[in-house]
Amino acid sequence: MNYPTQIDNAAKATTYNGWANYETWNVALYIDNDYESYQIALACKDFAQYRDRFLKQFETSYTMDDVSLFDEKLNIEELDDKIKELQD
Repeated sequence: MNYPTQIDNAAKATTYNGWANYETWNVALYIDNDYESYQIALACKDFAQYRDRFLKQFETSYTMDDVSLFDEKLNIEELDDKIKELQD
């Protein structure tokens, strides 16, 4: 009997844990990972505003995993949605 083989190749993956990619997933984790980051998100209308306030408060534009908040791979629409969901 032939069983289908499972292909486990991250390079071919189109999403990462339901997010557009690793970078977006990683930044999304940090948006509400701690009290200060969460409070920033609650006060923002979108990710661009969050990024600016995060940079000002923490004096860094990187997550603890060295993902830049300015990475061009980030799916800004998904991150905007994340911030809006926190406020609902």
